[in-house]
Amino acid sequence: MKSYRFILSGGGTGGHIYPAIAIANELKARFPKSAVLFVGASDKMEMQKVPQAGYDIKGLWIAGLQRRFTLKNVLFPIKLAVSILKSLAILGKFKPDIVIGTGGFASGPLLVVAAMKGVPTLIQEQNSFPGITNKLLSKKVNKVCVAYDGLERFFPKDKLILTGNPVRQDLLDLDQKYAEAQTFFNLNSHKKTLLILGGSLGARRVNQLVESKLNYFKELEVQLIWQCGKLYADDYNKYNSLEQVQVHSFLNRMDLAYAAADIVISRAGASSVSELCVVGKPVIFIPSPNVSADHQTKNALAVSEHNAAILISEKELDSSFETQFSKLISSEPQQIELSKNIKKLALEQATKSIVNEVEKLLNK
Repeated sequence: MKSYRFILSGGGTGGHIYPAIAIANELKARFPKSAVLFVGASDKMEMQKVPQAGYDIKGLWIAGLQRRFTLKNVLFPIKLAVSILKSLAILGKFKPDIVIGTGGFASGPLLVVAAMKGVPTLIQEQNSFPGITNKLLSKKVNKVCVAYDGLERFFPKDKLILTGNPVRQDLLDLDQKYAEAQTFFNLNSHKKTLLILGGSLGARRVNQLVESKLNYFKELEVQLIWQCGKLYADDYNKYNSLEQVQVHSFLNRMDLAYAAADIVISRAGASSVSELCVVGKPVIFIPSPNVSADHQTKNALAVSEHNAAILISEKELDSSFETQFSKLISSEPQQIELSKNIKKLALEQATKSIVNEVEKLLNK
């Protein structure tokens, strides 16, 4: 059995880290004797999440450019130079057969150096509107795996491969987990269940919306699984005392949360959108407006334009949320239509497809 040496780089947010971990897991399953090393930003969440997943990681002293003038921008050229030197040292010592990037500024120096040294390189872009790091790297790397059509606007067309985003394999066949999910969350099977997702840290505006609509949801006899995020747990845990509300800072069993849900309210990060396509439940996307290039809105539009989800911007929540939600919760045909259409957009074998592309580069 062949063995290889893989480096994966990406981070800053879970949207870059978890796809990299999923790819690493598939690489280890396919090539069990291989060595895997991660490279990330030394002060970001990947330094905790990657070791928790069982992999070694090296940190670079790197950060992205700020949109306004700050001392951090003054330090950027120094950090970049130091990170390039450290990337050279990592590559020289580890001697990878291939380097894979999943986005975020941490992957920039390493992928550039690897490409310059002739090491095969591949990047995976999760969003429908790419970040600046991957746009720049696409000119250097051998292949670009993407999750959406139409990205030849940003990347060299001859390098593009439509694979989708890696998703958790435990999200497949959720119908078989419905009974387990009802028991796990101690739900009332006679009531509709609304799952609210704001990301691991939480979404302030989404939490404010849910808090303001608790009586409205009660009148509709809707029960809530509310993932408020760890930043907001102290503010919202008090609502656990309400009969129809469960507040969680984090959901360890996302598969059961999805299985229990009749309707989902979610931000529109790339990983969340890809998961929800696989899950196939009616979704209301409330994109965060506070991300670069407003890419969450673009991710949500890529789904809602196929009549596969409802998109409500933050500024429209006060005026249209109740109208949209009341219509959805009372219309089984609309729920079925949204579920059917979003499921059509799912690329369930994304991780395997990406590793297939890695394997082709290795065998060139």
